[in-house]
Amino acid sequence: MSWFRRRRTTTGRQGERPAAQADLDHLEGFVRSRRGVEAFIEPKTTVTETTVMLIAHDGEWTRRRIDGPDGARRFAHKLAIPIYDVRLVGYPQRMRDYNERRKRAAN
Repeated sequence: MSWFRRRRTTTGRQGERPAAQADLDHLEGFVRSRRGVEAFIEPKTTVTETTVMLIAHDGEWTRRRIDGPDGARRFAHKLAIPIYDVRLVGYPQRMRDYNERRKRAAN
């Protein structure tokens, strides 16, 4: 049966879907409209594809699907922003502080 067979994608890896152009446009717009943006690669899980989280200098962040870790690195190098593996370095404190400020403002 071929119901459960995984398709090969343009990335050459099984199970990885290429990022949608709208996702890439959103990420690029985020980088171009904010200061001090850094990228963090989030690994593929059983629930989600590989994603990249962009975090600005003030902790504002966005996350979108990307074409695997290599696609995230190419994206970051193209836009000349630093990129880190979240499994190795974790998330910066400024992101947690931003989330806390937004949480307090909503209440």
